[in-house]
Amino acid sequence: MSQTASPSPRTHSAIDQIAEDYFDASIAMSPMLATYLGVPGSEGLLDEAGIQGVRDTVNLAQSTVGLLEDAVSGGELDEVDIVTAAALRDQLMVSVQINEGVLAGTFAMPLNVLGSAVQEVRDVFDLMATQTPQQWGWVLDRLRAVPGALELYAEALRYSAERGAIAPRRQVLSTAAQCIAQSHSESSTYSGLIAGATTIPDDLRADLEGAASDANTAFGQLAAMMTEELLDQAPSSDAAGVERYRLLSYSFLGTDVDLAETYRWGQEELARITGMMQDCAEQIRPGASVKEAVKILDADEKYQLTSKDALKKWMQNAADEAIAALSDTHFDIPEPIRRIECMIAPSQTGIIYYTGPSEDFARPGQMWWSVPPNVESFTTWRELTTVYHEGVPGHHLQIAQTTLRKDTLNRWRRLGSWSSGHGEGWALYSEWLMADLGYLDDPGMRMGLLDAQSLRAARVVIDVGVHCEFEAPPEVGGGQWTYDKAWEFLNNHVNMDEATVRFELDRYLGYPGQAPSYKIGERFWLELRDEVKAREGEAFDLSAFHRRALDVGGLGLDALRLAVLGQQ
Repeated sequence: MSQTASPSPRTHSAIDQIAEDYFDASIAMSPMLATYLGVPGSEGLLDEAGIQGVRDTVNLAQSTVGLLEDAVSGGELDEVDIVTAAALRDQLMVSVQINEGVLAGTFAMPLNVLGSAVQEVRDVFDLMATQTPQQWGWVLDRLRAVPGALELYAEALRYSAERGAIAPRRQVLSTAAQCIAQSHSESSTYSGLIAGATTIPDDLRADLEGAASDANTAFGQLAAMMTEELLDQAPSSDAAGVERYRLLSYSFLGTDVDLAETYRWGQEELARITGMMQDCAEQIRPGASVKEAVKILDADEKYQLTSKDALKKWMQNAADEAIAALSDTHFDIPEPIRRIECMIAPSQTGIIYYTGPSEDFARPGQMWWSVPPNVESFTTWRELTTVYHEGVPGHHLQIAQTTLRKDTLNRWRRLGSWSSGHGEGWALYSEWLMADLGYLDDPGMRMGLLDAQSLRAARVVIDVGVHCEFEAPPEVGGGQWTYDKAWEFLNNHVNMDEATVRFELDRYLGYPGQAPSYKIGERFWLELRDEVKAREGEAFDLSAFHRRALDVGGLGLDALRLAVLGQQ
């Protein structure tokens, strides 16, 4: 069984309806998800950030699984239905396991530097439209909702703490520091958003500034709660443990992996990339080490950008050039997808990310760069590969083209189904693909690809090794992993400023399984391609494989295999 573009629209099935009802209910429960997806109707609201939100998530998932099982056992399913049912049930069941763990106290309420309510409530404002007074009114409503949302989140943290489940001490401290930064007007993303508005009436501006001040204060209060109530009880160990890690890893991948084998593979892959980096350094200057080559590239004026405006223009040009070069050659890129908008985010967190188009494409796919405070210089040699990752052939092609698949896929498959292993794995695969196609032949740009890949491989080693308590590599002395060993290991294999590397390490230690999903997902994509190639022999066509695999949407990796290869 394989899925290819249908000659005519499918008949809407019972499985499709269950998936769409689940999608609609999820949107109703999560106004912030609606904003992310460009679904109108709840712009001024925030999610239920407390323990009731966890209960609601479990109840919706369990009821949907029951409906799926009845439909699967009692009806005729086509190939699309089989994959939808498998993918949706899989995602829901792992969600139930983790969220029931939060309710029971075997998992802590999420608290980390990347994927918890702190960042979600802070960053959702980046994605809000601000062109009209009505849209600014929705920003005002949402700002006014921040203190209540954070208080509910604090209560949920207390709920977990009462059951002995608290995030590690390092995450409590680092996330509290993020809250403190948000509490000060000079570093608040909310204050920065309002400061950038030039056409709103004075009375609305005054209301926005007052609401932002109250929201900032609420972040300061949350920081105090964390340090005063949680810190002394928080465990000093960062390790999740093998059993907990296995479930968390599955939640990001949609497949089980052999963790010990993956740990060994991560070290082998990192060594392979390190060798390629040394070869590239030799091209940049004969006899140069990798660190020396990086310094040469950073000093080379041809790779320099000296303002955020220049960065935005360069991003847009690079993204547009990739779309023009790949359209109608290596990929069939429909007209609506040939537009991507590159943005400088109002927030200043340092992350780069992509948001998909709205369903009607009124809001295009967007590539966001959240530039840290006081940063005005950038190096293109590091970032061209990032443009391919976030744009085309990476996330923009992957996500936007799925949005168009109304002939075959239901709304959940097109808009709501997402797996980090699938999505981020494809984006890393896309970076290598662009190198294979000759777009990263410049030694500087090639080093940028390899430097980014070195980071992705290094974090497989650190994340899996620390959380599963495997023996540390010989290069840091072996034995038990410690923070200092992880710091040394990461610095041996990345070329970034200290603040960024500290954040990255905190991310791995506090968000088990998330960061490795990129590289493990890429490995899965490469293996799937090889398997299809071996099956099809001389008939194998790379472009056809890409189209077939992308047409199924953002599935977990087991469901992706089912969609492409069928039941075996």
